[in-house]
Amino acid sequence: MRILEPITANQDEMVAIRRDIHAHPETAYEEHRTAELIANKLTEWNIPVHQGMGITGVVGTITGNHPGAAIGLRADIDALPMPEQNTFAHASRHPGKMHACGHDGHTTMLLAAAKHLSENRDFPGTIYVIFQPAEEGFAGAQAMINDGLFTQFPMDAVFGMHNWPDLPAGEFAVIPGPIMASSNTFKITLKGKGAHAAMPNLGIDPVMVAVQLAQSLQTIISREMDPLDPAVLSITQIHSGSADNVIPDTAILRGTVRTFSDKALDLIEQRMKAISAHTSDAFQCQHDFEFTRVYPPTLNHPEMTQFCTEIMEELVGKDKVHRDIAPSMGAEDFAFMLAEKPGCYVWIGNGSGHHRDDGHGPGPCNLHNGSYDFNDEIIPLGASYWVHLARHWLKQHAA
Repeated sequence: MRILEPITANQDEMVAIRRDIHAHPETAYEEHRTAELIANKLTEWNIPVHQGMGITGVVGTITGNHPGAAIGLRADIDALPMPEQNTFAHASRHPGKMHACGHDGHTTMLLAAAKHLSENRDFPGTIYVIFQPAEEGFAGAQAMINDGLFTQFPMDAVFGMHNWPDLPAGEFAVIPGPIMASSNTFKITLKGKGAHAAMPNLGIDPVMVAVQLAQSLQTIISREMDPLDPAVLSITQIHSGSADNVIPDTAILRGTVRTFSDKALDLIEQRMKAISAHTSDAFQCQHDFEFTRVYPPTLNHPEMTQFCTEIMEELVGKDKVHRDIAPSMGAEDFAFMLAEKPGCYVWIGNGSGHHRDDGHGPGPCNLHNGSYDFNDEIIPLGASYWVHLARHWLKQHAA
């Protein structure tokens, strides 16, 4: 098993597609140009296309040379609402929007695989190529599922892949079970009584309640959580007041909670709610508590993880497939698809940033950084992984 030569031969075309997408980033549910580009390419390669699933999602159907099982390969297509610091030729042309997570590369790797599979249909069954919108916090995967992804395109398994900075190019990483955390948000509004700052005894100071509460909430992680079940509770915003000499009426705390298990998440939500209520009562302050579960943890199915591992090891060698990595506290809405179908989500190395063109920003080539850029050198490897995975899985399940 090796990187497929026809895919390598098409690399210039694919790099041009990737850089075109990078230069024209579109954020959640606004990926109209990107979706049209994808649909046009799939149509050009004789792949039937369904558009508009999950608002801007695209699904292509590639049928093999005889009937069999069905498999889904998924790439995300949206950009982030953030400014780009790079100034090279393919930098973002839309201020405040940037492909800082490599979704332009994910889209291109899947397009390269789709082109090759369409031209070489020597496999049984059906391959669905899924181009999903709105991964960055807006649950595009769930939107596609709600629109009938798995009913209109019945598949037996689904697979995803994400580039991973600092993992060397040419290498992969994967683990069974949780590979990425759940993502959850909270907002706690404290309602006190405003007063002159020189006469605090006449008011109820919500700022001091916020300070006390911020400290107390951290004890959930340090004193109530099982240390072998990782969790993060981060208060990322505290808003209150407008003048130096005024005790405000309200204070607002916002932040995120990340866990790998529902048990941990249930405990944290329950204790946050209780501590917020009791702390507010102790200071004669009213409060509102809001907790939103955004994405569940991304859970790789063990059997599918083993299958993907074998494909990667045959492609790049066992020494370049990392099976002992730590899961990430980042979140991924591919979790919704894995909750519906068996499958696996893997990381492909993006390198440390030396691949970037002149004119890249001063920061590191990390995800969600204004100096990030996807590594075009890994497009043939990622596309070849998709092709080998799909072919071998369908042949194994041909019966």
